[in-house]
Amino acid sequence: MPTLDVKIPSMGESIAGGVLAKWHVKDGDFVKKDQPIFELETDKITSEGTAEAAGRIALKVPAGAEVKIGHLVATIETGEPSQGTGPTTATASTGPAANPASELPLPPSVRRLAAESGVDPATVSGTGKSGRVTKGDLLAAADSGKRTPEAGKPAQPPPGDPVRPPVHTVPSSPDPVRLSASSTPQPASQGDPIRSPVSGLQSRTTRRKLTPLRQRLAQRLVQAQHEAAMLTTFNEVDMSAVRDLRSRHQEEFVRKHGVKLGFMSFFVKAVVHALQAVPAINAQIDGDTLVENHFYDIGVAVSTDRGLMVPVLRDCERSGFADIEKQLAGMAQKARDGKMTLADLDGGVFTITNGGVFGSLLSTPILNAPQCAILGMHAIQERPIAVNGQVVIRPMMYVALSYDHRIVDGRDAVTFLVRLKQAIEDPARLLLSV
Repeated sequence: MPTLDVKIPSMGESIAGGVLAKWHVKDGDFVKKDQPIFELETDKITSEGTAEAAGRIALKVPAGAEVKIGHLVATIETGEPSQGTGPTTATASTGPAANPASELPLPPSVRRLAAESGVDPATVSGTGKSGRVTKGDLLAAADSGKRTPEAGKPAQPPPGDPVRPPVHTVPSSPDPVRLSASSTPQPASQGDPIRSPVSGLQSRTTRRKLTPLRQRLAQRLVQAQHEAAMLTTFNEVDMSAVRDLRSRHQEEFVRKHGVKLGFMSFFVKAVVHALQAVPAINAQIDGDTLVENHFYDIGVAVSTDRGLMVPVLRDCERSGFADIEKQLAGMAQKARDGKMTLADLDGGVFTITNGGVFGSLLSTPILNAPQCAILGMHAIQERPIAVNGQVVIRPMMYVALSYDHRIVDGRDAVTFLVRLKQAIEDPARLLLSV
């Protein structure tokens, strides 16, 4: 049958490669056309690779490997599965039908697993295609206590050292060894340190390579601090009006639009209102040129298990509250599912980040280059404040604006926050544009 190469696809000129973070299939599985088969992490996005044809897949690189665009990562032997196909079971007494493992090529994942577990593949009977040794065969051999021929016999524990159970789980990727429920050592005698089930070293630290996304995020944040003259100004906002408005109209809003009316849509509209009043904030530096933007695509930072991402909401000056809430919900879900595309992240003129969802009371957000300003929202706390000579309890939020002092003056930064404060404390301004 014809064989189809599975290669890392091109994802734009700015992406040269990444890390094959996860396989969704196993070596030898039958895959369907358009079925997701792997997950690729780059310095900007995480994307899925799909099978271009149906057939049986052979994996060529392990999960965790660094790959370049065009890298061959698997092959697919195209065609429909025939009746009765599948791996045949072989044992040590199978005889000539089972080919010795030493005469058959081993996949990289099996070779690496053999090195980590100490099991010699030549001593293991393979149950894979044509008698090949699989990862499952090696794990079974490790469970039964087999070791390399050089060892001569199963390793014996030193005198006085309690017997520890065999290792059931051995990583198949370059990730560091992690203790699992099946590989946790039994309590050691007094004075005997807990050892890693593979290396024998104390398991007090875990080392793992930064993902491309995390590396790129670190580079951008350090770059922003080194290249910009960054300052932060603060203010506080009384959230009473927004809270009351949401309370009065939430049920009808959900019934009509199918999404909840959140605080973020108010801040997105208030940011647009303030940018229109202080256009100096809606700009950026390109070399020795000042670029003034006349559109309002606002980025909203979203925290995911892979790192921080900033999807961009388009044309916010023309979007209503329901449109913004729907965009926010859709973008947040895409970010957490790893479905974000470059187009979703590109072209924002201003960023909002909300540390309040994690309980932050006050912070100084870092610029999202090449933008010249970023707004930090924080937790809402009921605090005593003076209103018309009386002490009252109000739901208050601190807001912070970090800005690039090279192109934004302090007066503009303070004015921006004042306009935003006015819009949040009197939401009618967002409709009347005053």
